[in-house]
Amino acid sequence: MGFTLTSEGRREGAAAKGWLRAHKWWLLRRLCQVSVLGIFMIGPMAGVWIMRGNFASSELLGTVPLADPYIFVQSLVAGNPPIAIAVIGAALITALYLVVGGRAYCGWVCPVNVVTDSAFWLREKLGITRDRKLDRRTRVWILLASLVTSFATGTIAWEFVNPVSILQRGLIFGIGAGWGIVVAVFLLDLFVTRRGWCSHLCPVGAFYGVIGRGSLVRVAAARREDCTNCGKCFNVCTEPHVITPALKGNGTRLILSGDCVNCGSCIDSCPVDVFEMTQRFRTWPVDPPAADRVS
Repeated sequence: MGFTLTSEGRREGAAAKGWLRAHKWWLLRRLCQVSVLGIFMIGPMAGVWIMRGNFASSELLGTVPLADPYIFVQSLVAGNPPIAIAVIGAALITALYLVVGGRAYCGWVCPVNVVTDSAFWLREKLGITRDRKLDRRTRVWILLASLVTSFATGTIAWEFVNPVSILQRGLIFGIGAGWGIVVAVFLLDLFVTRRGWCSHLCPVGAFYGVIGRGSLVRVAAARREDCTNCGKCFNVCTEPHVITPALKGNGTRLILSGDCVNCGSCIDSCPVDVFEMTQRFRTWPVDPPAADRVS
């Protein structure tokens, strides 16, 4: 049953090291995403208020303020004066992601990631090969457009169409018209383009990618000389372009791009354990000249 459900990109890894090891980071991410969403939902649904609020702005245990820095920046450009509690909340979240990776939010917290990953899995199972190419920079333009719109309208513009907020409200309060946006994201990734939403259109990922450039926790192609060129890491990665410099280059083995979501999928999928989770100050011996390396 495991191999029937296993995605194409993880099959070779599962055959080489077992299903659990080939899904270790995937399972940890799903546990984290479900736990975070559950902490938000248990309050309004069961009256146990561990966290009050939503992914945009919340309060942990009635004491610790937390605020999405992207929402905070939109609020500022909309003309709202900064409130101390919001400044503290945004600073705490920024500090967290400077450690674990800015786009770790995308892979470890965002519930829409479950929607897009499910679409990618089903896309493979159905053999859908259509892949309309989108420019990754589109999400940057959408990010800038959201800030300009916030400035022009005096509102936090992205929250009107944010699939994360819509999904959270929908799970708590039931089906509504906003679910159409979540369904549209799913259908986009299923039928139109591979990883279209997270990798090309979502401005939240673009924003957190800026933070992620300086983060401490990194994935590394620590044993890149063992690479068999099977391509499984590129298949499972939501941002495959981030892998090439670390895996195929002669410089650092660290994946330093802010686009990396630190999801660990490349670690799971690799049948020879080339990748590992580490920190940005890790160093390795200098590689031999390219002519002396096994291709």
